[in-house]
Amino acid sequence: MALGILEDNKLEHVPGTAPLNELGTDVYNTSGVDSSILKHDPTGKVVLVPQPSDSPNDPYNWPKWKKERFTVTYAIACGAVGAVGPLVGAAFVGLAAEFGIPLASFVSGVQGGVIIAIAFGSLFWNAMAVKYGKRPVYLITTLGLAVTCFWAGAAKSFASLVAARVIQGFCMAPLEALVPASIADVWFVHERGYRSAIFNLGVLGGINLAQPIVWKLQDCVPRHGRAFVICLIMIFFWMPETAYVRTGAVNLDTGSKDIATEINIAHKAAAEHVDHVEEKTTISQNPHDTTSSPEEARHSFAKELLPYSGYVNHVSLVNTMFRPFVMLGSPAVLWATLLFTTCISWLVGISVTLSQIFSAPPYNFSVLEVGLTNLSSFVASIIGTLIAGPLIDGMVRKLSKRNGGTFEPEFRLPIMVTYLIFTATGFFAWGQSAKAQDPWEIPVIVCLGLINFGIQLGTTGVVSYVVDCHRDKAGEAFAVMNFVKNGFAFGLTFYINNWVATSGVRNSFFTIGGLTIAASLFTIPMYIYGKRARSWTYRHNIAGKA
Repeated sequence: MALGILEDNKLEHVPGTAPLNELGTDVYNTSGVDSSILKHDPTGKVVLVPQPSDSPNDPYNWPKWKKERFTVTYAIACGAVGAVGPLVGAAFVGLAAEFGIPLASFVSGVQGGVIIAIAFGSLFWNAMAVKYGKRPVYLITTLGLAVTCFWAGAAKSFASLVAARVIQGFCMAPLEALVPASIADVWFVHERGYRSAIFNLGVLGGINLAQPIVWKLQDCVPRHGRAFVICLIMIFFWMPETAYVRTGAVNLDTGSKDIATEINIAHKAAAEHVDHVEEKTTISQNPHDTTSSPEEARHSFAKELLPYSGYVNHVSLVNTMFRPFVMLGSPAVLWATLLFTTCISWLVGISVTLSQIFSAPPYNFSVLEVGLTNLSSFVASIIGTLIAGPLIDGMVRKLSKRNGGTFEPEFRLPIMVTYLIFTATGFFAWGQSAKAQDPWEIPVIVCLGLINFGIQLGTTGVVSYVVDCHRDKAGEAFAVMNFVKNGFAFGLTFYINNWVATSGVRNSFFTIGGLTIAASLFTIPMYIYGKRARSWTYRHNIAGKA
């Protein structure tokens, strides 16, 4: 048993498990293989997982400034996307009256339409990304977001507004569902926690910051459209294609063979590749034939700017669209879906009830003041990001060292303790303070701060764990997670306002706090049996079928 994780005796090597740390002068050793022949980080103490190829075009080999530029771009774009859902949440009551629509119906159309469109968009755009790469998907949908923002701002009828919002939701999906897979394309295991935290900050920060800065539909939505124009420019210049067919690299984390076997497979593949290239060189006898060199030429900046790189995965587009549902057969994805759904959906629940709670006595907040209540949530998300990334990556390195230098994805899961403590406490305190009609500082600063701090830590653990367990199928995993999460949140928009009105804020959010604790407790068996679950998933070809 490795630090409480039950070992598996069915496979030579369980996918997800990988050598990570060097232990002083003693190197990690598997089947007699000296890990010094593997590629390491600049310090020479951390084994690179996954192992990069020798190509300069492999995203794992990008210079750090290029990777960080990529990270900044998706952080800002995800923030803009996160803001779309609650963009006019603070004005729900006023807008419903303006359009002459009951509040519950208005919220279901304007907010629910976005949410359900994200669910189906996750499946469609994931299939397109698997087949044609991620870059064209990001470009097309960001352009769609800019256009629909201008449309929504000019809408004169409720039907037109809902139509614009539905298409917006469909275009939001990639920057919610594909980014974790892009992180796995670019960053190594020991670096992903911080970058996943930045992704979560973008989405959650956008959700929390949208309402404080905007409150009038005709002004805020077109302004947000201009923000997406800026995001489109950044994506065009700073987010090259990350889909890459990697050859000649040792597979440390997704295969079922031990390292010795994987090294032999990689060497054989590399030798065959060189022989193939040499054969083509002999046949062509053309000094201008660029395929005659076994070394891949670095792509020019102009080539990377092409909207479409030419990448094609010869799979059925229709089958690929529905294959993510098979990933629910993986215990890791099933657990993550439960936690991810509850994490984000509760935030949706808060966003659609803020106006209902704070527009009424004793608070009587204006639309602007309702929006400003989210500032504490944004600050809490920033603090959570600053802590979550270093905490989860540092925990991985420390536990891997204690485990003889071997990394297990389950080392990401202890951070879920913080999610349980802070988020559940925040919900209970939120319900009680609203019932007692405490001064606004208590529910706004303390309670919303605790909830969002805990959710930032929890979602970072969930995202990192799924990517580590299913790196090669991360897109499919997050597509189905997003589908389930948004389907649940869509249903939530139909009843949460009436639920709060009839049961009261205290009873409603006490129930949500209890459900949060119940969902979090599933992390304990996931940690203990996670390695065996990964083995079972591989042996039953769950991810392979996806």
